[in-house]
Amino acid sequence: MGVTNFTENARPQDLLALALRIALEAGTLLMDRPASFEVSSKSTAIDIATQMDRASEKFIVESLLASRPNDGIIGEEGSSRASTSGLTWVIDPVDGTVNYLYGIPGWNVSIAVKDERGVIAGVVHSPTINSTFTAIRGGGAFLNSKEIHCNDPISLDLALIGTGFAYDVRRRVEQGRIVAQLLPQIRDLRRLGSAAIDICYVALGAFDGYFEYGLFEWDSAAAGLIATEAGAVITTDLRGVTVCAGPFLHPALATAVEGEI
Repeated sequence: MGVTNFTENARPQDLLALALRIALEAGTLLMDRPASFEVSSKSTAIDIATQMDRASEKFIVESLLASRPNDGIIGEEGSSRASTSGLTWVIDPVDGTVNYLYGIPGWNVSIAVKDERGVIAGVVHSPTINSTFTAIRGGGAFLNSKEIHCNDPISLDLALIGTGFAYDVRRRVEQGRIVAQLLPQIRDLRRLGSAAIDICYVALGAFDGYFEYGLFEWDSAAAGLIATEAGAVITTDLRGVTVCAGPFLHPALATAVEGEI
């Protein structure tokens, strides 16, 4: 596919089109799974990256800069580049690396672009579940080109909640306590292994809410815009706990997960 050249002040639709094309191509690259994996640890022994995380990020960065050489880059696997255009791309080349390593569905490619006001456009592409979520700031949220909306109003006792767990094993003890306190108050709990898909599932209405400790910008940049455009509220408090839910449920869920995580 040929390279499209954009102006410095590209339209959001053009930025989304670029992100979508590259996310789809990165997804195709990742679906060609290697015969063996080269696994390296990051923050802890269970926080891992594979050669495919690095290959995907390299492909995404090179593809973005081929079209927009003055834009900035923030990537999970270390890509970093200052912007001279006012736009910066936030990339998670494989969100849900453990899922990817084990062959479990739901891993995805997440690409967002932001300006000084926040995220302009975002794509979360998960080929194993045939799901491509997209959003433009002020333009609604979509799954496979069909508009989506979060569930609202939902009370806490009827809410299906998604979550994830920190790579820091010491924090998991406290997270386990909070889950134990939360379970009697809600419909049920799910853990899919990808923050981006969990947040997008709130946007879709497949989850009523979601919370997790310690997300990075690349985990939630694209998905957070998608959820917001679908009508959800997403916040991160001073402890680093991200909560995403419809406007009615959000304050109750945030209160329910309070504590020294």
